[in-house]
Amino acid sequence: MPVRDVDTQFGTLHVTAQDGAIIGLNWGKSGRRDASDILDKAVAQLQAYDAGELQAFDLPLRIDASEFQRDVCDAMSAIPFGYTRTYGEIAKDIGVPAQAIGQACGANPIPIIVPCHRVMGAKGLTGFSGAGGVETKVALLRHEGAGSFLI
Repeated sequence: MPVRDVDTQFGTLHVTAQDGAIIGLNWGKSGRRDASDILDKAVAQLQAYDAGELQAFDLPLRIDASEFQRDVCDAMSAIPFGYTRTYGEIAKDIGVPAQAIGQACGANPIPIIVPCHRVMGAKGLTGFSGAGGVETKVALLRHEGAGSFLI
């Protein structure tokens, strides 16, 4: 599987592709710079997002998970740049308990691109599975202009 690193204000990320689709994004340096058209596109879009020039990713994604996990990822991907939704709102849409949504968000294999950082608890901020935890979530939300609730 081809992997490529990209430096952002949110940390060094590495993106993984397989069969022409993005399948993973994680924090940390992989040390790899594999040749891949889809990774070229993903890195360019992540850099544009980081620079404030891109609000919606346009990449083929493959979520290798249960139908429920894919449904939650679809719901997260539908949240527009600069907006948030609660676990409860997504749970109501899908017809499952909010706790299940939280677990699915924490298992998101492609954070930032599938914007789990845009999902909040009923009373505000909750955890974030990316490096830096809640601080990274806050940085992502502020970057998108969705952090005004924090002031």
